[in-house]
Amino acid sequence: MASTAGVCNSFKTELFNATHNLSTDTIKVALYTTSATMTPSTTTAYSATNEVSGTGYTAGGATATGNTVQLNTNTAAFTIANVAWPTSTITAACYALVYNASKSNKAIAIIDFGGAFTDTNGTFTIPMPAASTGLVTYS
Repeated sequence: MASTAGVCNSFKTELFNATHNLSTDTIKVALYTTSATMTPSTTTAYSATNEVSGTGYTAGGATATGNTVQLNTNTAAFTIANVAWPTSTITAACYALVYNASKSNKAIAIIDFGGAFTDTNGTFTIPMPAASTGLVTYS
């Protein structure tokens, strides 16, 4: 699955307002269909509109684990462990929204899969970048 991630504009300003604590807050990942309008410039929070549904998937998505914040040669990086839905049947997942459930479901980043992906009674997995690379970085 080739994908690109974009940091939500609302998240950028919320960092300067000390809204998020990415090390301790509950971070979640939700999946969306091709009908969703997901852009870093306009998406500000989790919404159930155009979220995928299916066996093994719960509305609101999965809770992320392995939240890591670190500094790598003058670049701050945040990432999470790979997110997976085992024994799932998910149809036409096109986007993932990484959001902060502890802070009113505020959006952090959008992952665009570059197309619609379907999983039938298998494990739907989103590979995340290593902590050294980061899902979200600031230099």
